Amino acid sequence: MVSLPAPPSRESLIESPAHSPVWKIGPREFVAMMAMLQALQALAIDSMLPALAHISHDLGATSENQRQLVVGLFLIFAGFGSLVPGALADRFGRRPVVLSCVAGYVVLTLAAALVTTFDALLVTRAMLGLASAGLSVLPPAIIRDRYDGDRMARLQSSVGMVFMIVPMIAPTLGQAVLLVAGWRWIFGMMAALGVAVLGWTWLRLPETLHPGHRQLIHPAAIARSMGRILTTRSAIGYVIGMAVVQGALFGYINSAQQLVAEHFGAGSRFPIIFGGMALAMATTNFINSRIVERFGARRVSHAALIIYICSSLTQLALASSGHQTLWSFVPVMTANMCLMGFIGANFGSIALQPFARTAGAAASTQAFIRMVLASLLGSLIGQAYDGSARPLAIAQLSGGTIALIVVLFSERGRLFRRLYAVEPIPPQATSLD
Repeated sequence: MVSLPAPPSRESLIESPAHSPVWKIGPREFVAMMAMLQALQALAIDSMLPALAHISHDLGATSENQRQLVVGLFLIFAGFGSLVPGALADRFGRRPVVLSCVAGYVVLTLAAALVTTFDALLVTRAMLGLASAGLSVLPPAIIRDRYDGDRMARLQSSVGMVFMIVPMIAPTLGQAVLLVAGWRWIFGMMAALGVAVLGWTWLRLPETLHPGHRQLIHPAAIARSMGRILTTRSAIGYVIGMAVVQGALFGYINSAQQLVAEHFGAGSRFPIIFGGMALAMATTNFINSRIVERFGARRVSHAALIIYICSSLTQLALASSGHQTLWSFVPVMTANMCLMGFIGANFGSIALQPFARTAGAAASTQAFIRMVLASLLGSLIGQAYDGSARPLAIAQLSGGTIALIVVLFSERGRLFRRLYAVEPIPPQATSLD
């Protein structure tokens, strides 16, 4: 057995010589980098939305709802792929795994630009989802290496605020590309941005995993670690709760082009409307980053979830009236997206609190559960599109209600608690054999 040194302070972003080369990255650059890593995956989803009709026509899709699979399959396979990067990052470090994921993103994005059939595009998109899974899994693990508690929730919100800029402008970028070139050049734009992020990460990202926290890759040990993650009551309710709420959001993204652009008649205004919703969501992430340390992640997210349920009930009433218009749908949908800005980062940070030494594996397992469940629900919601907002409204109300139930389970029936101490870390190995 090897005696290991004590972990470094989480407050510092300066790596020790024994840990990695002495690189220094400031907090603002750190937030921007984590946001852009996550944003590459968002770009692969949202920039496609204005082009779905063109893609399905050019490549011979056989039904209107089939176009949703370009987004839906990407999300499903990103969910399945998220189970792998965390364990690799806990063994080999965050940096090499992140770089590999970005490189795979670039290669497969270029491959998608060259396909000649709709089926080939779907296969390529599924592979791209697998390769890009680490882009959503590893930034929270990297943040967890350095922060915990409400400070982690605040940093997650700051990352979310910057990250939301991409969903805000991605449909507009896609629409702009379509004005001057074909839809294949949207993939070219994605690849170019991937190359830029790859270079930035290569030059500036230090290794944040302390050597004392490295884990050997043994299937039995991984299974035990996953078992701890799945059976930690204080965390699992937040993972499932976020999955069902996010599933409703994915259902909206899958059907947004049909619902907003076609059914509600937004047409060419769709990218602007979609971007405005994302801007509002980014604003709430900014507000959350400023208030979460004062009020606590639980208090903020629990209040937001209850308001989300009420807002979803309003959306369902409007959709069921038969007289819903674009301008009655958009404000309520925007309100729900804003409330998710208060739910997402806080739920994620609460769920990771018990797993300091296996943050990578915990982030992977939690992202796997969240993304697979959310993407499958999102695809089902999208396929249920019937020319109205009613299926989406039912999904939002159901998701919010289920989320409240599972959060009550995790909190043992008590909402709005404020925990000032970090929750205990489950016992696990502290040495490498």
